[in-house]
Amino acid sequence: MDTSKVKTQAEGRDLVLTRIIEAPKERVFRAWTEPETLKKWFAPAPFTTPVVETDVRPGGSSLIVMRGPDGSDIACRGVYLEVIANERLVFTDAYTSGWEPSGKPFMTVVLSFESVGPNTRYTARVRHWSISDREAHEKMGFHQGWAICTEQLALAVLQ
Repeated sequence: MDTSKVKTQAEGRDLVLTRIIEAPKERVFRAWTEPETLKKWFAPAPFTTPVVETDVRPGGSSLIVMRGPDGSDIACRGVYLEVIANERLVFTDAYTSGWEPSGKPFMTVVLSFESVGPNTRYTARVRHWSISDREAHEKMGFHQGWAICTEQLALAVLQ
């Protein structure tokens, strides 16, 4: 998979990914909010995403389960903080459903969708609680994994 169109960088506690996606921002936003579409692209192959539950509204919760090739599951729970249709989506793992604090908050994700002609400038800013959390995310494979997922996202919005 060609990830050369994806740019990632570290800025303090943040990891930032940008890419121009050849689709209108409405389609890219929907790919982040519709469970069946999220299942197609969210986890970097060969991982899959068998479970996606979303309540896309401020205070709404989400559950996304990524399944590894060995069958092990990674459950990602969170709460939406801000939802501006087709423009901005903010969520965090600091809380689970019902504003229950999570065991170990790790990040808040700020997604922006900006029209560039018929295309979308997609920016994912992943803000961590500390520099060490950001560094841990980099060691986990943020740059490669999020680049792969973004390429999968770009393909999913064309389907």
